[in-house]
Amino acid sequence: MRESSNPVFRSLPKQQGGGYAQFGGGAAGYGAAATQADPYAAQPYTDQSNKVSRPLTIDDVVTKTGITLAVLTAVAAVSFFMVMGNPSLAGPFSIVGALGGLALVLIATFGRKQDNPAIVLSYAALEGLFLGAVSFVIAYMYSDGGVGMIAQAIVATLGVFFGMLVVYKTGAIRVTPKLTRMIIAGLFGVMALMLLNVVLAIFGVGGGEGFGLRSGGPIAIGFSLLCIALAAFSFLIDFDAADQMVRAGVPSKAGWGIALGLTVTLVWLYLEILRLLSYFQND
Repeated sequence: MRESSNPVFRSLPKQQGGGYAQFGGGAAGYGAAATQADPYAAQPYTDQSNKVSRPLTIDDVVTKTGITLAVLTAVAAVSFFMVMGNPSLAGPFSIVGALGGLALVLIATFGRKQDNPAIVLSYAALEGLFLGAVSFVIAYMYSDGGVGMIAQAIVATLGVFFGMLVVYKTGAIRVTPKLTRMIIAGLFGVMALMLLNVVLAIFGVGGGEGFGLRSGGPIAIGFSLLCIALAAFSFLIDFDAADQMVRAGVPSKAGWGIALGLTVTLVWLYLEILRLLSYFQND
C-alpha cells in the first residue's frame, strides 16, 4: 500500500495488508471470502451502535469535496471584499485564518478526526478567511494584477487539478512507490527551505529576503515553479490513496478526510500560482 504525500491521508489507520481498513474508529468490509478474492474488497463496518455503515463511494468524495470548496470559496469572497473596503482587516484576517486553519489540520491529522465534518468545514471557513485577505494583498499591494490576476490563478489551479485527474485516470503517469518517495522527499526539502529562508530573513540575511525565495527574482520564480510541480504530482498520489480507500470499503464519512486533504493541496497550489503571477506584474 502506497502512502500519500499528504499528511491528512498518511495518518489514516492501515489494515494488516497495508490498505485503509479503518477511518474514525471502524473497520470496513463485506466478509472474509471477499477479502481473500480481492484484498481491497469492502468488509462489514459496524459502529458502536451496531449499525452497518455504508461504504465510501466516488459520489461521496465528489460531494463532500464540493461542499468543502463551496464553503471556502464563499468565505474567501466575503473576506476579499471586506478587506477591499477596509485594508486594515488584511492582517487580522490573514493571521486568524492561517493559524486557525493550521490548528484544525493538526487536530484532524494527529487526533484522527479527519472524518469530522465540523472540523473540515471549519477549516474551509478559516482558510477562506485567509485566502480572501492574502489574495487582496498580493493582487493589490504587492503587484498590479488586481482581480484579473486572481481569476487567472483560480482558473490555472482548477486546470492543474483536473489535468492531473485526467493523467491519473488514463494511467499516463503511474503512481509507484518510487514516485511517492520522490514526492515526499521533495515536499520535505521544500518545507525545510521555507523554514530556513524565514529564519535567515528574520536575521537580515540577503537584505531581509534570505535565499530570495519570495523576492520576485529568478530564484523566486524557480522556487514557485518547483512548488507548483510538487503540488500537482501530489494530486496523483492523493487520487490513488482515495481510490484505494473506496476499494477498501471504508465508511462513507471518510469522504470528509479526503476532502480535507485535497483542499489543503488546492490551497497551496493556488497560493503558489498567485505568487508566480504576481512576480510578473510588480510595480
